[in-house]
Amino acid sequence: MEKNKQTQVVIGVICFILAVAITLQFRTMSAKDSVASKTFVNDSLKDTLLKWEEKYDNAKNELEITTKQLEEERNNATTNDESSKEKTEQIKKNNVLLGLTDVEGPGVVITAKDGQATVATDNISLYLVHDADLREVVNELANAGAEAISINDQRITNSTCITCAGNVILINGEKVTSPFVIKAIGNKDSLAAIDRPGGYIQYMKDYTSVEIKKNDKISIKKYSGALVQNYATDDSDNK
Repeated sequence: MEKNKQTQVVIGVICFILAVAITLQFRTMSAKDSVASKTFVNDSLKDTLLKWEEKYDNAKNELEITTKQLEEERNNATTNDESSKEKTEQIKKNNVLLGLTDVEGPGVVITAKDGQATVATDNISLYLVHDADLREVVNELANAGAEAISINDQRITNSTCITCAGNVILINGEKVTSPFVIKAIGNKDSLAAIDRPGGYIQYMKDYTSVEIKKNDKISIKKYSGALVQNYATDDSDNK
């Protein structure tokens, strides 16, 4: 009976020890599994992060390339726009020179009238405003920088002919007579300077009536005649 009790005690101790050992082993295995699980999760997160970093770098490079391309397009557009503006301005200037558009601006107005002979025996022709006189005035205005010129509302262009036809003058094929109102648009001071000592205006004043006035707002209508050359021709006889 005594031996049975001892045996039971020994068995009980052994069982206890086994139970403790099993418990410790289980906990150890659980801890290892937990560490392994965490390691796996960390590795997975690292892989994901590396992939996103790669995608970010690729997107950044594409953005830089696209930005450069956009900048080039903008520069090209700006260059083309500036070129277009220059061409538009040049077309406008050419239209003004050709008389194909109405013009308004500051300038001068010159009024030239036939004079009166003081003596009956005087040469009457000296006191008349001739086509050559008008051509000289027009050329002086052009040399002074006139942007647009008209005589009695006839636009003067590089195609205009100023010729004599009996007792009248033809401009663009239209008859004009004294008084001759010459309008010129441009710098007022430069244009008015043609009335200088020794100039052609002063010469005309010896026999005819010539008045020149500055004006801040002059309107000159466009010209619709045929295009030839030279501001004013001088291939005809004087009036």
